[in-house]
Amino acid sequence: MKNQEIVTMLREIADLLEQQKANPFRVNAYRRAAMTIEEMDCPITEVIHRNGYTGLTDLPGIGEGIARSIVEFAATGHMSRLESLRAGSDPIAIFQKIPGVGVKLSHRIVEILHIDTLEALEVAAHNGRLIKVPGFSENKVNMVNAWLAQVLGRGRQIEKGTTGVVEPPVKLLLYIDRQYRDKSGLKALPKIAPKRFNPSGKKWLPIMHKSKDEWHFTALFSNTARAHQLGHTRDWVIIYFYDKKHHEGQHTVVTETKGPLIGRRVVRGREDECMELYFDRVG
Repeated sequence: MKNQEIVTMLREIADLLEQQKANPFRVNAYRRAAMTIEEMDCPITEVIHRNGYTGLTDLPGIGEGIARSIVEFAATGHMSRLESLRAGSDPIAIFQKIPGVGVKLSHRIVEILHIDTLEALEVAAHNGRLIKVPGFSENKVNMVNAWLAQVLGRGRQIEKGTTGVVEPPVKLLLYIDRQYRDKSGLKALPKIAPKRFNPSGKKWLPIMHKSKDEWHFTALFSNTARAHQLGHTRDWVIIYFYDKKHHEGQHTVVTETKGPLIGRRVVRGREDECMELYFDRVG
């Protein structure tokens, strides 16, 4: 892995975010990181091997999220943040590289949890969602956790007494989901042309960037193979989020088709919290 490879990828992320009219803070963060790496007089791999994840975050302009992307690429050859922005990522190919997971469990992760990056899988492993996927025992989840910690460097602190990494509350995610779907219905959002499942190159996918409660969000309808197969490309909403401390992640919001929440919008993998929220509203 050469420094210029990372520089090129970080600048492409910045360019794609800028084209999508993302928050300038986020765009400039990737450009500053690219400039830092470009000016280094030693290979970035030496920094990783010598000091690991913290060696990257000690560099000027490189926060936690960008450091995780660099470590991920060094370990796997994938930079899921870039692949997601290109709308051309293949999560099955990414997840099956994890020892002990394989193709079958990779499909289950995507179909049940609606996630497509290693970072999102890390969140699911920590907050109890992954163990609910058939085939994942406590030992297998611990193994995945250990592998992800090594690959991603996991600089994020897991607070004692909590079940996961820092994430926006469910109420806020549902608010962003409602805003996105309302504005999309009014045709008040810019559109992008995804590379997958779009042979004509048409700009059809509405995209929304919004900041609220110290979080920055990007929302768009799901353009995954599964969403197309089930006809849910106008129902499933992918919400990417990050804050100024570079906590990052994503969630999928869907209309529930079964159980007590049927017909309601729920954050996939956080159904219990949605239940509490809706119950409290009723009460």
